[in-house]
Amino acid sequence: MVLLPYWWLAVLWSWDILHTEDPQFAFATTTLLLVMVIADSAFLIRYYQAKRKYELVCKTEELRISEESLRITIKKLNLLSSITRHDIRNHLVGMKIYLELSRMADGNREKSAEYLAKEEQIATAIERQLDFSRAYESLGAANPDFQDLAACIGRAQTGLDLDGTRVTLVGNPRVEIFADPLFQKVFSNLFDNALRHGGRGMNAITIAIVEVEGRLRITFEDNGIGILGNVKERIFERGYGTNTGFGLFLIREILDITRISITETGTPGAGARFEIAVPAGAYRILPKE
Repeated sequence: MVLLPYWWLAVLWSWDILHTEDPQFAFATTTLLLVMVIADSAFLIRYYQAKRKYELVCKTEELRISEESLRITIKKLNLLSSITRHDIRNHLVGMKIYLELSRMADGNREKSAEYLAKEEQIATAIERQLDFSRAYESLGAANPDFQDLAACIGRAQTGLDLDGTRVTLVGNPRVEIFADPLFQKVFSNLFDNALRHGGRGMNAITIAIVEVEGRLRITFEDNGIGILGNVKERIFERGYGTNTGFGLFLIREILDITRISITETGTPGAGARFEIAVPAGAYRILPKE
């Protein structure tokens, strides 16, 4: 299309110019047309080279995004597998304990009924975990989405033995967090961690939500024995800990998918305190009802 005017001019002029009685004029005019055609050809070549380069850059970016998406998908599927094994193993340990207590309480109907109720609670939790795994796998590698924070915290308490533990929510809970679909498991594991490692005196958990300098800070704090300063970072390593060593590692992995960070900032002897920092753009405040 760009070359067409010059080629058309050449066709129109060729008959008259090449048959003119002035050969110098014909030569000069023809040379001018050739120069213009060559210049326009060079421009056209550069144009299509630039266009092709841009298309290749776009394709490369698409491939990079696809590769990153595939990497995250594989990571999330592996994460789901680890979470399922981790949770079911914990529940089975609890089930074995209550089965043993049931055998020891032979003849004590009240105790037997109490242990049976705990066993049923654990069995329900295992069933729920399997249903969750099945539902997540059916969705494939679902993209991160905004999730209701208060609802996630509420569902995370289901199936856990929080009798005698006061759970307090401070701040505005009407917040949605842009996170992986496994976001609820962050709080499930934090509750489980407090119950397992908080010590006998741990009887209160406080979750605070506050917006600070354009970021959202969520703190999960208990009044247990706390965590020693020299292991505050190591507790997030895979395999570290007295139990399975997966809980806190999985929490950090889930949050890291959408660049949310978590650190432990509690005081040893005064309780554990986990701070979750949600960057700008990864949360939104819902209007008041």
